[in-house]
Amino acid sequence: MRRAEVKRETGETKIQLALDLDGTGRADIETGVGFLDHMLHLLARHALIDLLIRAEGDTHVDDHHTTEDVGIALGQAVRQSLGDKAGITRYADCLMPMDEALARVALDISGRPLLVFRADFPSEKIGTFDSELVREFFQAFASNAGVTLHAECLYGANSHHIAESLFKGLARVLRLATERDPRAADRVPSTKGTLSV
Repeated sequence: MRRAEVKRETGETKIQLALDLDGTGRADIETGVGFLDHMLHLLARHALIDLLIRAEGDTHVDDHHTTEDVGIALGQAVRQSLGDKAGITRYADCLMPMDEALARVALDISGRPLLVFRADFPSEKIGTFDSELVREFFQAFASNAGVTLHAECLYGANSHHIAESLFKGLARVLRLATERDPRAADRVPSTKGTLSV
């Protein structure tokens, strides 16, 4: 059972998260940040993971801490649910269109946390959400999942569409890279024999 539960409590946020990597895309998400909820619903649906998130944060300041800490908790849950990573596909990449925006996302469940993020947002805000927080979420996720993640928007004119293409791209590569490879049996997909950090 590739499941995990994470509880994270700081002076800025309080988060409970439950993840099932082999789910059906069910999402029950309340973070107090509307746009983040929207992106996480998309992530769960297109990754075919079941995701329960309850978050309380200092949104009276801004959405930064909540967005970052949800990314941290999600990354930790993905890492925990994969265990020793035996039998997984490990690598995935995709091109993800969202109307006029096109994102390219590539993932290596490597045990080596790294983010390369290239996206220019035409507006500083998406509704009330700071556009720069998309990168903060991706950074928090990659660092805590222990993955190498490349995410870039090749082009786009609408900040909402750019963010959505990136999140849907992440969902797609997460689904593909965590799938079990029937030819790999239960071997760890590494010549080193381990994908630990």
